[in-house]
Amino acid sequence: MALELAWARWRRTWLRWFRPGYVARMQDRRLGACPNCCHDVVDARDLKYFRNVCGFRFGEEDRYTRPDRFGLAPLGHAEVLVSALLGSSVIALTVVGWYFWNWPTWLSLSIAAVAFLAAMQAVFFFRDPERQIPQQPGILVSPADGLVTHMDVVPCADFPEGRALRLSIFLSVFDVHVNRAPCGGRVIARHYFPGRFGNALRESVAEGNEQFWTDLEESETGQRIRIKQIAGAIARRIVNWLREWETVARGQRIGLIKFGSRTDLLVPLDGGWEPCVEPGQRVYGGTTIVFRRSASNST
Repeated sequence: MALELAWARWRRTWLRWFRPGYVARMQDRRLGACPNCCHDVVDARDLKYFRNVCGFRFGEEDRYTRPDRFGLAPLGHAEVLVSALLGSSVIALTVVGWYFWNWPTWLSLSIAAVAFLAAMQAVFFFRDPERQIPQQPGILVSPADGLVTHMDVVPCADFPEGRALRLSIFLSVFDVHVNRAPCGGRVIARHYFPGRFGNALRESVAEGNEQFWTDLEESETGQRIRIKQIAGAIARRIVNWLREWETVARGQRIGLIKFGSRTDLLVPLDGGWEPCVEPGQRVYGGTTIVFRRSASNST
């Protein structure tokens, strides 16, 4: 994020110096209001990390929430670029060492292969495939790709009777890390909690790790549905671009967690939701149906 913010500062300076006409046109197109705004917003790109806390908006502001022409999440461009530069530098150094310093061929090839695979892993990590979202009523889809680790009842003061049914999904570095809305509805609350960066497979991370909660008012029943984006041992950055009171569609992209993490989905215990998956099963964000309303509770 520091790299992207530094690049954004340079870009805004360049635009103001050399393209003042463009800056003026963007200011005319800018919508909304942000009293005492502390964010320097020239165009939609400047909302990339501030959309959920800034009142300004543009018509094309959501372009970074969708995959680019290569099928990658735009919020990973900085990491992909840095990984590519580091990988190519290591490979170039290896070629020099092999040619001029007589490094063993096996050593040179091993180093080059590791550098190449590391760079490709960054590209693979930020892939953002399109998904076919189920449209039938009375279902919740998975908010993330990964392995189901827990399906249990947990205490939660914001839910009826102080309890909720929880589905936990572990995302390895090989999974797609784009998070999606499990249902259509309205964002009614957002909470950020700083914390540790423990192993996302451990039960303790549900309370102690850095995390971001998004509460939705499910459109069919009005029930509270909570998505928890939880950082892991490798993940150090949670991105969530939703604004409070914004309306979302089932399967819509809502953010991502960078480099290994966990996503929890909480539903009312007495809300009539029946689990469709179990621990040990793999799920796919926006595609796998994880909860279904029981027939006696369907509207």
